[in-house]
Amino acid sequence: MSMIEQISLGVADDRRAGRFWAAALGYVRRPPRYDGDEWIVLEPPPGVPGAAIAMDVSQSPPEEFPRVHLDLDAGDRDLDEEVERLLGLGARRVDWRHYPDEPEPGQRPYVVLADPEGNRFCVSGHRRAGTHFG
Repeated sequence: MSMIEQISLGVADDRRAGRFWAAALGYVRRPPRYDGDEWIVLEPPPGVPGAAIAMDVSQSPPEEFPRVHLDLDAGDRDLDEEVERLLGLGARRVDWRHYPDEPEPGQRPYVVLADPEGNRFCVSGHRRAGTHFG
């Protein structure tokens, strides 16, 4: 059976994207596999589960409604605190018109952001002060 080895993100500036995602996820850069290997691949620290993320240099613009995107979980941190942390690292808010008026049963609130390259991603979690979306 196949499994996900890594996720490749299309980016214009692989170093900037690598810095953002390393800080956002607590990932580390995979060591070069051979002399001259400058491919930026981030992976969880040893012993921590998670898929690797590769920075794939691309000149195509980010999609407003990407068919594939990353969903992050704020973990034990309050959702709004985690969003503020990500904004401080260089993410930006996205004017997302598809937030539900009322969450589906069991659905946690989420926020749509874009990384410094414009790639959309979602962050979900719990809010101490309420359960509104966006």
